[in-house]
Amino acid sequence: MSKSSTAANAAASTAPAHAIRIVSDDTLAELLRGSEVPVFVDFYADWCGPCRLMAPILEAFAREHQGEVVVAKLDTDANPLSAMAYGIRGIPTLVAFREGREVDRQVGAGPKSYLEAMLAEIREA
Repeated sequence: MSKSSTAANAAASTAPAHAIRIVSDDTLAELLRGSEVPVFVDFYADWCGPCRLMAPILEAFAREHQGEVVVAKLDTDANPLSAMAYGIRGIPTLVAFREGREVDRQVGAGPKSYLEAMLAEIREA
């Protein structure tokens, strides 16, 4: 193995694999209570086409705003209690929380500019 490939592998192993946190019915409330920054939760399902379209958009947004916002994903099929508690009727649904309370919601796939606007509004509030 060459020095350059060894260095590249070492750099890749120290970089975070994903900027998005995976949450469940058991961990969502704790995340919302414990976060000092806004939390965006993507309610999704693996079989959902629009959800798959949103995945790279959310990943890019999460990476660009690390430390300013927590982006989390919750699989509604595996975690129906949270989906019911937050009245999720369609997916993808992105719910923005601040200090544990819902402050905004987007239903359906949307551009990264909408996520940016949501974050800007939360900051100003």
